[in-house]
Amino acid sequence: MNSIGASADLTTSEASNALVSQAVTFLGGLDVLINNAGSLIGRRTLMEADDRFWSDVISLNVGSVRRVTRAAAPHLIAAAQTAGGASIVNLSSLAGRKGGHGGSLAYSTAKGAVLTFTRSLASELGPQGVRVNALAPGLILGTSFHTTHTTAEAVRATVAGIPLGRGGSADDVARAAVFLAGEFDGFITGATLDINGGVYGS
Repeated sequence: MNSIGASADLTTSEASNALVSQAVTFLGGLDVLINNAGSLIGRRTLMEADDRFWSDVISLNVGSVRRVTRAAAPHLIAAAQTAGGASIVNLSSLAGRKGGHGGSLAYSTAKGAVLTFTRSLASELGPQGVRVNALAPGLILGTSFHTTHTTAEAVRATVAGIPLGRGGSADDVARAAVFLAGEFDGFITGATLDINGGVYGS
């Protein structure tokens, strides 16, 4: 199987458009899009988060989803018309469901917006055969996100509140993404799949 690697600054439309174009050229089309760009950037309270910081967090976590999806949508719609369906999976977070830990106000707000974007876009693109769903992972260990932004003490405290008694892994998220992405002609759209060991709703 052939593959390529590419990178782009997804905080700009020009780079997002170019990345999608490169993918379409290599693949010969596009029937799946997984929006996985995002970061907490840093922990800041309401009073510490100035306009520039807030704008950066929103642009990265929400704006990137909008930019890439906008560039990919015509190709996904074309694939749906010929293959019977296409799929978008947006990565949100448990923080977008219930708010995050201290200093994650901007990030939690952004990830909540991703969930709303998902539901609204599912209604918009559904008639054209494109399904849109979201994943909301909780504590996923071994990732750069938690290695960078979550202390060992915070990890222990979080695990203590997880009904399954452990953190998740990247594979837990990957399996869910493959499931939602692979259901081209499925009946699931506008949904959020929670991956948190039972924290949300418990």
